[in-house]
Amino acid sequence: MFKNIKEVIASIVKSRLFILAIIFCFMFAILIQRIFQLQIVNGDTYLENFTLTIKKEKTIPSTRGRIFDRNGELLAYSELAYAVTIEDNGSYPSRKVKNEQLNEIIYRLIQIIESHGDSIINDFNIVLDGSGSFTYTVEDTQLKRFLADVYGYRKIEDFEKKENPNVTAKEVIEYLMNEKNYGVSDKYSAEEALKIITIRYAMAANSYQKYLATTIASDVSDETVAVVMENQDTLTGVNIEEGSVRKYVDSEYFAHIIGYTGKISQDELDALKEENEDYRLTDVVGKSGIEKYMEQQLQGKKGSEQVYVDNLGKVIKVDSRTEQSAGDDVYLTINKKLHIAVYKILEQKLAGILVSRIQNIKEYVPKANGTASDIQIPIDDVYFALIDNNVIDTNHFFAEDSNETEALVYSKYENKKASVIANIAAQLNGDSIAYQNLSDEMKDYVSFVVNYLTNNQVLLKDSINTDDDTYKAWKNESISLKDYLSYAVAQNWIDITKIKVESQYADSTEIFQSLITYIESSLESNVDFDKKLYKYMIKENSLSGQEICMLLFEQGILKTEEGKTPSEEISSAGGAYRFLVGKIKNLEITPAQLALWPNSGSCVITDVNTGEVLAAVTYPSYDNNKFANSIDADYYNKLLNDKSYPLLNRATQQKTAPGSTFKMVAATAGLEEGVIDPNSIIDDLGVFDKVEEQPKAPKCWRYQSGHLTHGKINVSEALRDSCNYFFYEVGYRLSTTPSGQYSNQLGLDKLKQYATMFGLSETSGIEITESSPQITNEDSIRSSIGQGTNNFTNVQLSKYITTVANGGTCYNLTLLNKLTDSSGNVIEDYQPTVYNTLDDIQSSTWTAIHQGMRLVVEELKAFKGIDFPVAGKTGTAQEVTTKPNHALFVSYAPYDNPEVAITVQIANGYTSGNAAEVGRDVVKYYFNLADESEIITGTATPPDSEVAGD
Repeated sequence: MFKNIKEVIASIVKSRLFILAIIFCFMFAILIQRIFQLQIVNGDTYLENFTLTIKKEKTIPSTRGRIFDRNGELLAYSELAYAVTIEDNGSYPSRKVKNEQLNEIIYRLIQIIESHGDSIINDFNIVLDGSGSFTYTVEDTQLKRFLADVYGYRKIEDFEKKENPNVTAKEVIEYLMNEKNYGVSDKYSAEEALKIITIRYAMAANSYQKYLATTIASDVSDETVAVVMENQDTLTGVNIEEGSVRKYVDSEYFAHIIGYTGKISQDELDALKEENEDYRLTDVVGKSGIEKYMEQQLQGKKGSEQVYVDNLGKVIKVDSRTEQSAGDDVYLTINKKLHIAVYKILEQKLAGILVSRIQNIKEYVPKANGTASDIQIPIDDVYFALIDNNVIDTNHFFAEDSNETEALVYSKYENKKASVIANIAAQLNGDSIAYQNLSDEMKDYVSFVVNYLTNNQVLLKDSINTDDDTYKAWKNESISLKDYLSYAVAQNWIDITKIKVESQYADSTEIFQSLITYIESSLESNVDFDKKLYKYMIKENSLSGQEICMLLFEQGILKTEEGKTPSEEISSAGGAYRFLVGKIKNLEITPAQLALWPNSGSCVITDVNTGEVLAAVTYPSYDNNKFANSIDADYYNKLLNDKSYPLLNRATQQKTAPGSTFKMVAATAGLEEGVIDPNSIIDDLGVFDKVEEQPKAPKCWRYQSGHLTHGKINVSEALRDSCNYFFYEVGYRLSTTPSGQYSNQLGLDKLKQYATMFGLSETSGIEITESSPQITNEDSIRSSIGQGTNNFTNVQLSKYITTVANGGTCYNLTLLNKLTDSSGNVIEDYQPTVYNTLDDIQSSTWTAIHQGMRLVVEELKAFKGIDFPVAGKTGTAQEVTTKPNHALFVSYAPYDNPEVAITVQIANGYTSGNAAEVGRDVVKYYFNLADESEIITGTATPPDSEVAGD
């Protein structure tokens, strides 16, 4: 038996299975030992160190190139800064839970950011206005693009076909707040909800790609960085990243030229990708000005790195990296110091004009035979302007920390509003009082109500039958508001869906009562209506000038002198009128803040031998630092509501009739076409009556003021005197056929031919946004003095005068000097380009025109006492008789060897003499004819010359 057992054991040992068993046992022992090592011996250590790692590619933004002036003075640069970002990398069981948790994280993050004095990026196109209502900050095509994006349409056309294109801002917010979108709870205030939506919308723009960060706040403080980092474990997806922010030096002066950067839009992305495939929807690009025009050169090249991130999105390992390269540097033709000086000169002159026109009266009543030059500014208009243009914040009147005068004024306002709304309600509920029998104040309120209903599409303009007798009676002011609106209800001119009619089967009476309720509730919180109330409070003295001045102190707009109370300071100045005028004189209250006429202007200076723009000043301006990287929607909305329109580039976008500055074109046409020669004499007869079909015979400006004339003069003297009659005759001769027949079109064609030669048919060539010019197409007689439909921007006039100054070389104006790499090596040296050369113009023609322009300046009182040869031409353009005329002055200097051309345009500047004074001060500054302190005083420069005849 033992032998049998031994044989069995021997056979087993010799078996291959035995060997395999031994191997398996050995491997099992090793596995048991390894598991013991991992779980028992080192279990805690491995558990602590375990993370989920994911590989991703991370883009490294490039450093945007710098912008300098012609002398290497820095205008724009990028600065290292910390940004707060958020990524959608959380895991949620449902959309509802995701919305709740993500919104709460965002809310907490906003609190952290704002508690340390920082702010979130607010570039959403909806804001809360002063009355707490949601409103758009964009309009027209921009608004359509925004709405298409919100509702998920790539094309605007698709959005307009499938959605309501007239959706209100409030309805958009409600749409985004619902559970199907961002699920923003009602527990958040309107302001908080808007901020959450702003961030959620920005995240949505990134298509919620995992690990693609959305920047919430840029250039944040160290305190914000520290708190965010400390709370990262509970702020899922939130991180701090190093980046750069765009900074602008002396931004107020150069904002319109430099422009600003911002997040790329879908349309911009599509366009830029055609030139460079590297652009992404998260990029920051140039949105306007040189930043936009030179985007490809300034942008630089992105870098990238392959990284591993943990389950919280933190980078734990860099696998590979490709460095970014900085963008190129752009040098402009602008002279920074000159540009800033001109801006200050212009502001001083605007303030001086205002001060000279402000009178201590409540209302200006035009004289029977008065002109636009006679217009005065009542002090009540100045008081109201401070409220109307939002210098004084009426919303702070009822704030918890409101001051004594604020609370008092608000109490008066509340009483006034209750009284006015009650009167309007009485107009709608009580006896009918025809519009024509109402007081002027009540007419204003009633008109406001009708306009409000029309603008909000409650009163359907397209449904109104303008041939209806009741409608005509309303337009003729012979019926009441009640009669008109009740009839509008009966005629279905009212959109009842807008006024919350309780029953769809309501009759006309019920609908009318709903309309009254709608009007009353709308007026309770309407900013524009509130301003009308304040306007009439000032008129009736229930809101005094003293109180207006006190409000300026209480809201920190003005500072008190040391040792004086606000009341003492106002009293020592001689009362509210003198006090406020004094503050305008000292530029503590600026023309831009008042937004009264005049409040704006522009000045362009060019090198006449190259077409380079040395200064292109527009006043007023804005702070483009608040637009850098991402537009601050609240600040943007404030600018949109600023009645001085600071976003408008007056030098390149505001068109006005050129007035008498166009007479050099007519003179050139007359001389070159042979209808006059330099010695031709024309007798100014005052009234030009050679064209019978003229509805009213035009007159010379001098004849209109006392039946005087300029007598017999030649073309140079006609330019000197700006004799309208002389140029009417030139226009008439240009319009006369060889057979002696008058042809208006022939004259227009001749004027257009020569205006085109001077470059006035196209934009100036300047590299930033510019309005298209308009050469006249009606009335050749009046067009010869710059009237008709002539309309040009200041840069277009500058292109024209630069051509006149250099004797026939019409340059395309330019802002670009050179392009260098970040080390200063020149990549491209921009050379001036020629639009046209007037080679065929006779030298005698140039001589006659130049002499005439020199005579103009010699006769101007503004230039008396200046021993320096300047040539120029004044111009006055009337828009309407109820506003001051536009003032223009074009010039070049020195007369005998021109270096620069200077053009000045002051909208509603009363008289060209005021523009000429700006031109004079610029000449004095540029050619060092006086100490800088004598020219730039920091105080208003009052007009010191007569009303120029143009």
